[in-house]
Amino acid sequence: MFNRTNIQSKLITTNRPVWWGKSHPTIIAVFVLLCAGMVPSEGANRKSEIENRKSLEPLNRFPRMVQEYFVQNVRRIERRMNQRREALRTAADAEAYVLDVQKRIQQSFGPWPEKTPLKPRITGVVERDTYKIENIIFESRPDFLVTANLYIPKGRDFPLPGVIGTCGHSATGKAIDAYQSFAQGLARLGYVVLIYDPIGQGERLQYPDENLKSKIGVGVREHLHAGNQQFLIGEFLGSWRAWDGIRALDYLLTRPEVDHKHIGVTGNSGGGTMTTWLCGVERRWTMGAPSCFVTTFRRNTENELPADTEQCPPRALALGLDHSDFLAAMAPKPVIILGKEKDYFDARGCEEAYHRLQKLYKLLGAEENINQFFGPTYHGYSQENREAMYRLFNRVTGISDAQTEPNLVIEKDETLYCTPHGQVCELNSRPIYSFTKEISQKLVQKRRSNRSAAELKRLIIRVLGLRGLNTPRSQEAPEYRILRNWRSRGYPKKYWTTYVVETEPGIQAVVYRLSDEVLYSRPPKGIQRAILYVAHQSSDNELREESLIKELIDANPDAVFYTCDVRGIGESQPDTCNQNSYLSEYGSDYFYAIHSIMLNKPYPGQRTYDILRVVQWLAANGHEEIHLVAKGWGAIPATFAAVLSDEIDQVTLKNTLTSYSDIAESEMYSWPLSSLVPDILKYFDLPDCYKVLEAKNLKQIDPWGPNGPQTVQ
Repeated sequence: MFNRTNIQSKLITTNRPVWWGKSHPTIIAVFVLLCAGMVPSEGANRKSEIENRKSLEPLNRFPRMVQEYFVQNVRRIERRMNQRREALRTAADAEAYVLDVQKRIQQSFGPWPEKTPLKPRITGVVERDTYKIENIIFESRPDFLVTANLYIPKGRDFPLPGVIGTCGHSATGKAIDAYQSFAQGLARLGYVVLIYDPIGQGERLQYPDENLKSKIGVGVREHLHAGNQQFLIGEFLGSWRAWDGIRALDYLLTRPEVDHKHIGVTGNSGGGTMTTWLCGVERRWTMGAPSCFVTTFRRNTENELPADTEQCPPRALALGLDHSDFLAAMAPKPVIILGKEKDYFDARGCEEAYHRLQKLYKLLGAEENINQFFGPTYHGYSQENREAMYRLFNRVTGISDAQTEPNLVIEKDETLYCTPHGQVCELNSRPIYSFTKEISQKLVQKRRSNRSAAELKRLIIRVLGLRGLNTPRSQEAPEYRILRNWRSRGYPKKYWTTYVVETEPGIQAVVYRLSDEVLYSRPPKGIQRAILYVAHQSSDNELREESLIKELIDANPDAVFYTCDVRGIGESQPDTCNQNSYLSEYGSDYFYAIHSIMLNKPYPGQRTYDILRVVQWLAANGHEEIHLVAKGWGAIPATFAAVLSDEIDQVTLKNTLTSYSDIAESEMYSWPLSSLVPDILKYFDLPDCYKVLEAKNLKQIDPWGPNGPQTVQ
């Protein structure tokens, strides 16, 4: 029902409507609509809002912020490294660069484990017209079985050139058509080829069910699940997979049929990744041919292209490494980069990598040894790409003058089985997560207990990459914006103001201040106590749904209540990578978490920094006592911030993680990579933080175990 009081209230005392600040005719028009009863009264609006508040989409006004932040970081690193490459002038410069990239690659991938007995065994032999296939199992680590097919030419004089074949993503691993094709094609041309199953594919599922099917999903899903967990103990799935390739080479070189002077490596997609990494970490190769992988980290970041855990080496970006550097590590040996015009791996980046290597090889006097080929079709090791690989290997070895692929006969999967029914679990191969559990348990024994608060602070700063905390700028109160007020969202208090706090250039934490009166300006001073709630996934949604918030507001009438969305949460939840991908294992939250690991800036550390800066902002606005409250994912950075900040005097954590050890020692877990801290279990665990926070009246509510709400302790 229209009345003058409602109009006056709407124009003067409530949050400004969308037309505020427009021309007078616009305001008059709205006034007329109100008088005519065409716009509901304030009372009707309020009732409608209450009824519909649970159906509101969470606010997200900064969906591109995180993406652009990472793009700028990666671009800055690429510019710096391009300047270094451009400064190379002599053969000595080039040789020094090669040695330097080898060293940096080792820093990312190493250290390597001890080489243990391979214990190879042949489980079957397949006789064909011009070659035979031996089905082989060896151990790359004790009781960690690798299944492989060895293709050996017939009717030729030995020794012959050898090639290691690495597989891309496929359910059947080495048995899929494209990978059988290049192995068989090379064998028909006169090469001894060993092609092996990757972890989580083919006969090497790590999470098989009773029907020998993956409980998680073949390939990408198993890689992410095993690899994300490994970061906690300082391991890297890419190193584990590269180690399989190194041990495959060790086995190949035991065979009398193989000429040690000619040893190549090739693979496509995920196998192109492994070929590239293997070129960087192993010096025994004499030629390489990665297909459908090589581009630049910048192109992948800009193009919002997620990549598996093993495709994102820890600290690679911080160390100034790019795809081309892994191939530079074997310069001036012959390499061909195989790309595709229609691939999702950007052809522009592939060309950029090639041109970098061209210059390096030219300085080394071996420009003819770096080559590039683009097939005209989509992603895959198609015949034209395989033939380009054959031509390079043939030119290097002289084993054949064939320019095209021989006729092939594709085998059934079962023919290439190395195990009785197609899975190494039948032979009691240790699953990868059992190694992670064992390492975690050993780290518990090595870690010191009862660390002091000061010592724990130093470790948190180190492990979370927060060394900049002591810089003058980080001690200044951050800049902030005041956004225009919106209408009610059904929060526990009627009014709310949005402050966008700049925690670092390009990054804003979104802070809501709840109040009983309209506030358009800076927070008023004079109120000593503040409660800062760090959201699990969205402050906007949780203000309507989380019962703890109303309880805190009711119990603390003299405190001002704030919420905080740290980067990548709520108001800055990315809308990148794939549509509605945020919560998927391979989506946008993962995308920035894995990039953070390559940048050596763990995502939980970045979010901890956001909280610390918001706490500084609160203190600068006169709040001398701060009660930090957090839920779920938000409780991880809140825990670290609470240990580090002297301004925080009380801590409440709901649904926080019991311990990182619980994740590292579980086969199944549900916490995302964005909540995990690389290497942390080498130094401390969350219970160490909780113990220190007892001095700040820590209260924990319903902690979550490794599987989140399904394992409430």
